[in-house]
Amino acid sequence: MGKSYRPYLPDQEFLLPPSLRDWLPENHLAYFVSDVVDNLDLSAMDAVYGEEQRGQPPYDPRLLTKLLVYGYCVGVFSSRKIEQRLAEDIAFRVLAAGNAPNFRTISDFRKIHLQTLQGLFEQVLKIALEAGAMKLGRVALDGTKVKANASKHKAMSYGRMRDKEQQIRAEVKELLAQAEAADRNEDQRYGKDHSGEELPAELQRRETRLKKIRQAKRALEQRAQEQAAAEGKPAEEAQPADKDQYNFTDPESRIMRGADGFVQGYNAQAAVEPGLQLIVGQSVTAAANDKEQLIPMTEVMEQQSGQRPEAVLADSGYCSEENLEKLEAAEPERKIEAYIATGKNKHGAHRQACPRGRLPKNVNRVQRMKRKLQTKAGRAVYAARKAIVEPVFGQIKQGRGFRQFLLRGIEKVRGEWALVCLTHNILKLYRLCNE
Repeated sequence: MGKSYRPYLPDQEFLLPPSLRDWLPENHLAYFVSDVVDNLDLSAMDAVYGEEQRGQPPYDPRLLTKLLVYGYCVGVFSSRKIEQRLAEDIAFRVLAAGNAPNFRTISDFRKIHLQTLQGLFEQVLKIALEAGAMKLGRVALDGTKVKANASKHKAMSYGRMRDKEQQIRAEVKELLAQAEAADRNEDQRYGKDHSGEELPAELQRRETRLKKIRQAKRALEQRAQEQAAAEGKPAEEAQPADKDQYNFTDPESRIMRGADGFVQGYNAQAAVEPGLQLIVGQSVTAAANDKEQLIPMTEVMEQQSGQRPEAVLADSGYCSEENLEKLEAAEPERKIEAYIATGKNKHGAHRQACPRGRLPKNVNRVQRMKRKLQTKAGRAVYAARKAIVEPVFGQIKQGRGFRQFLLRGIEKVRGEWALVCLTHNILKLYRLCNE
């Protein structure tokens, strides 16, 4: 008699309805996400639907919020991929509790309720800080370039626009002359009631391109004027540089230098505390330079976490005389101690030893900061920066695969980045609860 096997009956039907709670381990991430979302305030989502009784009932906002949050936790960002997982993945099916919204419903929900989803970051962060009785001490700040939902090949420089505008204007003039000549010829041959279609269609295509280029030029000129006004220069005289770029797919994105070369993207900012590596402040900017982000990010941290950090660690991209002055000029209870690099150290180069003696009285703040980081204590504090914030970007971009925004426009991108940071914090809390 051969070896007997355990029963295997693929066609056996359930005699009783199964319990969804039996399909996954009790400590599964899906249940943790479900419990977290159930404790969040989603009343703003309910207010969108109001008392409207017409049409089919919408899906419960808690259901769609759980699907999006869990999807971002496990690296499934596309609404089409989420729909696919609802048919194939047990965790998604458990969260949906037998419902099967299609990708368009999931995508529209994300767009309609983006502001509320963005606000959930603050709710989860405050829950985490209160649960851990944490007070913000030293916080590490950094930025990372994330690709926009647009190709850099769809961008055009201001100088190229000027040349292209002249070229297309000449082509339109030539096409109009050809069309007029063709009309005269056809009137003589066929009569005045006949009309051709090829030249008008070509003419319309060129005029559409010309209109788009002119709109892009005006946008770059307005951007240059706004920047001049912010710098205290006459806005009327400001003109874009020939190399200034405009992207026709996502005009608010910029070409930036990233780790893998130049990308069409945004500069995503995150402030991270060292205890659990929670993101305690996040934002997105279209400016590639980090110098303008230091002071706004300290305000963002206070707004989103409800606390003001005692000290901030940042790389040389954030260092400027003005930034250091603003951190020092705050009232004593609001003053933030800074540990900001003043320059980049070459790989393998030995750090310069701290000079002996006192600093001269006439040195500026950047020189004093450089001296501060040369001391043994300052060097030890700043050395912790790369072990606090840089792994977080690695976990988001490499671990979960978030390398490109799905939405377009700075406001929508900020909402999506808040959702990414929200799910990062949920994962940190989940691991803490299961240690």
